[in-house]
Amino acid sequence: MSKLGKRPISIPQDIKILLNQNEVIVEGPKGKRNYFLPAGIKAVLKEDKLFLTRASEEKQIKAWHGLARSEIVNIIKGLREGFSKELEIVGIGYRAQVSGKNLVLYLGFSHPVNFPIPEGITIETPKPTQIIVKGIDKQKVGEVSAEIRAIFKPEPYKGKGIRYVGEYVRKKAGKAVA
Repeated sequence: MSKLGKRPISIPQDIKILLNQNEVIVEGPKGKRNYFLPAGIKAVLKEDKLFLTRASEEKQIKAWHGLARSEIVNIIKGLREGFSKELEIVGIGYRAQVSGKNLVLYLGFSHPVNFPIPEGITIETPKPTQIIVKGIDKQKVGEVSAEIRAIFKPEPYKGKGIRYVGEYVRKKAGKAVA
């Protein structure tokens, strides 16, 4: 049995879980999400715990067992607390601001970069050089953060660009003059 998959999922008081054949519907204070279980994985609800079982010992089904449990735990956490990622902008004159449904980035290009904010994601800019991406879907928060970072990745010579808070950028030595 999968070490992770066999552990029961404890359900908090403010979360409701409904089971429909191979679908798990989770409702919480921040919204409602559903997750379709992979083939060969079954969910059983007993009191305030959710158990996942698998039909066979195939390698792929074993892998899906732990994955399904992790996905459901992340959905529960997202509906209770939400997820967030912080990015920082490094560079003189580089800044960001939210205007309407767009994140406008001034990164030294000849024009400002407009990044449309996807549905289900909120972006805040408490400081001009700080971006906070929030949402209830962990995967979507990470994906949007990566897309924003990809607009101007930190370069290795001066360290300018968009990076995650706490990310270390290894600096290279510049061109040596003879």
